[in-house]
This record gives sequence, structure tokens and C-alpha cells, in this order.
Amino acid sequence: MGISLIVVVVIVTALAFDFTNGFHDTANAMATSIATGALKPKVAVLISGVLNIVGAFLSVEVAKTISSGLVDETKINPYIIFAGLIGAILWNLLTWLLGLPSSSSHALFGGLIGAVIVAAGAGAVHFSTLISKIILPAVISPILAGVIALVGTVIAYRSTAKSDSESTKRGFKLGQIASASMVSLAHGTSDAQKTMGVITLVLITAGVLAPNAGPPVWVILAAGLAIGLGTYLGGWRIIRTLGKRVSDIETPQGFAAETATTAVILASSHLGFALSTTQVATGSIFGAGAGRRIAGVQWGVAGQMAVAWILTLPAAAIVGAVAAFAASQGVVGTVLVAVVAIAVGIGIYAASRRTPVTAENVNDVESPVAPDEIRTKDGVVQA
Repeated sequence: MGISLIVVVVIVTALAFDFTNGFHDTANAMATSIATGALKPKVAVLISGVLNIVGAFLSVEVAKTISSGLVDETKINPYIIFAGLIGAILWNLLTWLLGLPSSSSHALFGGLIGAVIVAAGAGAVHFSTLISKIILPAVISPILAGVIALVGTVIAYRSTAKSDSESTKRGFKLGQIASASMVSLAHGTSDAQKTMGVITLVLITAGVLAPNAGPPVWVILAAGLAIGLGTYLGGWRIIRTLGKRVSDIETPQGFAAETATTAVILASSHLGFALSTTQVATGSIFGAGAGRRIAGVQWGVAGQMAVAWILTLPAAAIVGAVAAFAASQGVVGTVLVAVVAIAVGIGIYAASRRTPVTAENVNDVESPVAPDEIRTKDGVVQA
């Protein structure tokens, strides 16, 4: 069976989501390395982009979870998937504008679930899969990553307490280059698969692929290239939040956070858990900050992020549901959804240009310092 126009439109929209996923999540891998100076901003996003593409070829377990586990593909059509993607893209753009590291993955799941419920009923959603492979990992993974990063930070500082500070800093900078690269590889392995899963789901519902089929090679390549390009452009607003607004990150903390993030993401991808790399990376950064000094962590920022995390699934689901209702009216409704989404996207981009954050000014923000800390003119922190 050939590929119809709506299938092509949905595939392009899925790749557009993948692109937003890339620049939205660049911070997961590179925020701490950029903040500590281990990597120059543009070099960091180039490395991350390339490794995201490579990572896309390492596994398809998460893609299978989405294409044949989250919803009943026999009860949906490409119009529904298109509507779900619109919900995910708009939420990604809004949280990027606000500099909030919310979950692109949960935005995708929320958009799809909202659209499917409106078009096919709640029975078309496999809630057992939603709970076991999405909700529970979302609760556990940031806590687990945070604990690992906290322990790693404590070990790093204690093991180097008597070492020369400059030599230690140089060593951890080199370690950060390796660990940040591994996060990028893991991110491609995890997040590129989500778009692979959506495109595969579209092809299954259109009758192009057999039920329970895995993603073809061209789908893997396209998803990898889209997320890699988005990553290369850099989500500088979110990089600033994670690198500079959470804690005054030093190289040992950055290395510990990135190592913890990699371990958790790779383990979950192998098991087919479609977790949020954003939540894992954020949990790691907060854990690394607490491992050095709990009072030096900006817990108010954590609260803002937690609110965004909680709202992501339902907010994207609402947008996906509204889009699905409009798309169900036929071609005119689908075109209307596309036009409105493009207009909102342009509006968000225009708003972002009022206070641009770029590779040149991403670190131009005062690092948070705990009330009981005094910073000398040389930048040395004293209790």
C-alpha cells in the first residue's frame, strides 16, 4: 500500500517534533560542561548533535513501546497522531520560551493520549503500559539519578581533597567531555526512538507496515538526523537554567551528574522504559549540587520545574484533544490545526527574540550562592 498525503504530513510533523526535542533537551547533556567551561558552547552542541545521531541506531526497544504498546493502533488513524504531535510541539516551544526543562517525552505521550481519547475513547489507551513504562519511571528515575549523582559528588570531592586544585579541575574537565558525550549518545538512544515509534505507528495505522513491526532503517536515520540537527542549534535558554540557575556547578559535580544521567538512561532504554531524559538529567544536577552543599541548591527553581513536570502530560493532552476534535472534522479541520499551530509557534519565537539567549551569552548570569557563603574577588567560596 502506498503512502498517502496525510501520512507524509504526519511524518514531517513527527520529525518537526523530533527537532524541537533536540534543541529542548540539549541542556540534558551539555549544560554542566558549558557552565564549567569544560567545553565551549558551540563545540558542545556539535558533539552532542553528532552523538545523538549515532545513538539513534543503538536500540529500538523504546520505539516498540510507543508503536505497539501505548495505544491500540487498530482504533486510531494518522489524523489522531497528527493532533497528538501538535500538542507535544506547542508544549515544547512554550517551556523552551520559559527556560523550563520539562519533558519532551511526556509532552509527546500526553499529546497522543489526549488525541486518542477524544477520537477513539479511553479504551484505546493501554493504561497499564502508561503506568508501568512511563509514569513509574518518571517518578523513580530523577530520584535515582539524583542519589547516584549525590554519592558520586561526595566521593569525587573526598577522593581529591588533598590533590592540587588546578590538576583536579583539569582532570575533571577531561572527564566531563567523556561523560557529556555519553549522555548525548544515551539521549539519542532514548529520545530519537520516541519519534521512530510515532512514525512507525503512523505507518502501521496506514497499513504500510504490519502490526507490531519495528522501525525501518530510513525511519531510524530520519529521526536521528532531526534530533541531531535540533541539538546542534542548541536550546540555550534551558542550558542556562540547568547550568547556571540550579547551583554553582563545579567540574567534579558536572562529571558526577553526567555519569549518573548516562547510567540511568542507558539502563532504561535497554529495558524499553520511555522515561524522560530531562527529568533524569535534572535530578542528577540537583543531586550533584546537594552533594557539595545542600544550601547552595536553588530549591525554588526545583519547585518551578516540578510544576512544569506535573503539568506536561495533562497540558499536552488537552492541546492534543482539541486538535483531534478539529482534525476529526476533515481536511479543513486538519488545515486549521496546522495553521493555528504554525501561528502560535511563530508567536513564541518572536517573543523569545525580545530576550535572546545565545552561545555567546548563555553563561552571562550570576551563579546562585547560598546565604551563608561569601565569594571573594577571586571567586573563592568561603563558609
